[in-house]
Amino acid sequence: MDLDQFIAAVEIARHPELRGLPVVVGGSGDPGERAVVATASYEAREFGVRSGMPLRTAAKRCPGAVFLPADHSAYEEVSERVMAVLRTLPVVVEILGWDEAFLGARTADPEALAHRVRAVVAEETGLSCSVGIGDNKLRAKLATGFAKPAGIYRLTRDNWVEVMAGRPPDALWGIGPKTARKLSEAGLTTVARLATADPGDLAARFGPNLGPWYRVLARGGGSTTVEATPYVPRSRSRETTFQRNLTEPGEIREQVAVLARRVARDVADEERPAARVAVKVRFAPFDTRTRSMTLATPTSDAAELERAALTVLGRFELTRPVRLLGVRAEFGS
Repeated sequence: MDLDQFIAAVEIARHPELRGLPVVVGGSGDPGERAVVATASYEAREFGVRSGMPLRTAAKRCPGAVFLPADHSAYEEVSERVMAVLRTLPVVVEILGWDEAFLGARTADPEALAHRVRAVVAEETGLSCSVGIGDNKLRAKLATGFAKPAGIYRLTRDNWVEVMAGRPPDALWGIGPKTARKLSEAGLTTVARLATADPGDLAARFGPNLGPWYRVLARGGGSTTVEATPYVPRSRSRETTFQRNLTEPGEIREQVAVLARRVARDVADEERPAARVAVKVRFAPFDTRTRSMTLATPTSDAAELERAALTVLGRFELTRPVRLLGVRAEFGS
């Protein structure tokens, strides 16, 4: 189950007068500030507005868009309501994030169950969702993409080749653009080619674990177990987009230290130690790099997390102006 244009839908529910208009949510809602799009309504997407795009670019592509500030607490509250509704159904609910969850069920008529899911979510929350049906989690996840918006789609071993064979590898859940480029360089430009690639060659090129795993994905393989576990954040992060580029290394270090201390408070609230620390640096105009390190011992100590963040920052060449900094603490398994 994947909620359609979730963040935008929450905002439109709060502001019904915006229904049917191009809505863009992100930052403080001021397209003149440096911030990125959190989400855009389907009307805005028709103009080429996408998540992660600078708000200024979104404003240029869609001059008539309505810009709204992000309200994370509101999205969390609505998400919890949706997940509570799903738990009233005869399914096992495994939450993936604010707007999506796997639903495990044994049924002879999955389409009927999918229609019920859509109807119950709409009736109880006013939100629209799409439902993907699969004989494993990978296929169900990919099926939601074909179901959007507000639809139902079945993807199983029976139609896997027909639907997926000719698509590029990054159509698969778990393969991003960078990996897809590397696969393309190896001549693996379609899911079908990746599915028939030699496992040994893949292991040699991409590593003994990732290489063969890519081949499994291309064949539609995946887990069939849905676990009824509450959503537990895998990490806590903070980031800041600066209205003025930072150029002094000392100032950059101080801002990273500030972010690290904020993250440390979030980690303490979670009552779980962090096992890894990452730092994100976005250089002007829009070149984003991330570095990380595994801690010797998982910790919640603010001083240790700050020290680790500054150590990771030291791995960057700060020779260009910086427009955004972020710090992320990842929890151990």
